[in-house]
Amino acid sequence: MRILICEDSVLLREGIVRLLEDAGHEVVAALPDAEALEARVAETAPELCILDVRLPPSFTDEGIRAALRLRSGRPDLPLLVLSQYVEERYASELIAARGTGEVAGGALGYLLKDRVADVAEFLDSVERIGRGATVLDPEVVAQLLTRRARDERMSALTARERQVLALIAEGRSNQAIAGALFLSEASVEKHITAIFQKLGLEPDEHGNRRVLAAIAHIENTGGTAS
Repeated sequence: MRILICEDSVLLREGIVRLLEDAGHEVVAALPDAEALEARVAETAPELCILDVRLPPSFTDEGIRAALRLRSGRPDLPLLVLSQYVEERYASELIAARGTGEVAGGALGYLLKDRVADVAEFLDSVERIGRGATVLDPEVVAQLLTRRARDERMSALTARERQVLALIAEGRSNQAIAGALFLSEASVEKHITAIFQKLGLEPDEHGNRRVLAAIAHIENTGGTAS
């Protein structure tokens, strides 16, 4: 896969380059800031972009703004955003953009930088996003689920369905959920079907509703903090 990286930390940037190249990916550009990001994307035609949330010069939201610009101009370009810690507002903005009709095809990842240390898990996330999946850090999911609990549709879910929802939002397979909750896979499938029905989520091409089920409230709030 052709990958472009935008990360200001030299050590982390070079470390990610090494991990990706060792795994057989091609890093087409490794940028320290977002100044030339869109031009380099146009030049190199990456199949995935990895961006830090906070970039020079102010180290506030340059990375997330750059990601949103890419999402607007290139809705099918998969994005993986890395953050030092959970920044719910930024995650919400990206996911809200992901949920709109104009950009519904774009794969998305939002992970904490600590996840890079687990090389196998990080590379698996990169490859899943490249294939069209939505991958959210479990800590991000936990915070979004707390907000989601205030949505009236969430009140229709049973306690068990909420447990299943938290696990599918982390990207767990039905088999993994069954093992974690000591249920049969058939029971897990029934719970998931009920969750999708109660939240009004229709099937999509990439199966992203497994994650979008956990964060559907953002579509209702427009991504604004409550």
